[in-house]
Amino acid sequence: MQGLQVLIGGLAQGCIYGLIALGFVLIYKATETVSFAQGDLMMLGAFLGLALLSAWGLPFWLVVPAVIVAMALFGMLLERVVISPILGQPAFAIVMLTVGIGYMARGMITMIPVIGTETHALEVPYRGELLRFAGLVIAVEQLVVIGVTALLCGGLYLLFRRSKVGIAMQAASQNQLAAYYMGIPVRRLNGLVWGLASAVAAIAGLLLAPITFVHANMGLIGLKAFPAAVVGGFGSLPGAIVGGLVIGVVEALAGFYLPEGFKDVTPYVVVLLMLMLKPNGLFGERLRKKV
Repeated sequence: MQGLQVLIGGLAQGCIYGLIALGFVLIYKATETVSFAQGDLMMLGAFLGLALLSAWGLPFWLVVPAVIVAMALFGMLLERVVISPILGQPAFAIVMLTVGIGYMARGMITMIPVIGTETHALEVPYRGELLRFAGLVIAVEQLVVIGVTALLCGGLYLLFRRSKVGIAMQAASQNQLAAYYMGIPVRRLNGLVWGLASAVAAIAGLLLAPITFVHANMGLIGLKAFPAAVVGGFGSLPGAIVGGLVIGVVEALAGFYLPEGFKDVTPYVVVLLMLMLKPNGLFGERLRKKV
């Protein structure tokens, strides 16, 4: 029974990794660049939720959509003001720019007196609740993480398969130049993708905050979400979630069954094995280049 509880905890943590990895993949598919600011966008979403819930006293059911909308608009603004002017430059320049955005976000939060330097609890209605079933004791926070991730995946599937915007995003991700000539507003779609990635990161922050608390360095979890994107296949949205689940479960089992210290190493061991055995990831497309 204890092993099953560890497995459920690993699945919940893997869902968080998967949601952040979704942001990596969305932005990569749209702009062919990697944004290392995803973890810090998640942190900003968590702090915004904390401010609305604690400082302003808004009800939780109102805080969630407000944070998602605010972070989506912030992501679109970030793309238009900071990212868009540098597109077309070497990929390394854009990667370093996103790293700098992450450092700036953490620095700005840390500069806020008391709030930025302390660890805070996000008092959601279900925090601390336990569910007992057939000898299992499961935290409701973990079940909420798994359930919300499943619903979000379903929503994203419908977005990309059933809506005109989603289909246009897929077309632009395949070939931006061809999509532009077909009349698809590629620049506007890039902004929407950044907004969507920021909204997903905000959801991950609101889900993670009741479990690990809110603090300025919580965005560093993105360093473990990146291996999730690699394991799943960097161009695959379903692969991001599956890769996150793999990393989360392996990490949880290693922390339970192996000596101390192995837990933080195992995600990168999994990545190394994946790169040796299947370099394109579990769901990645195999591309061949003629020379």
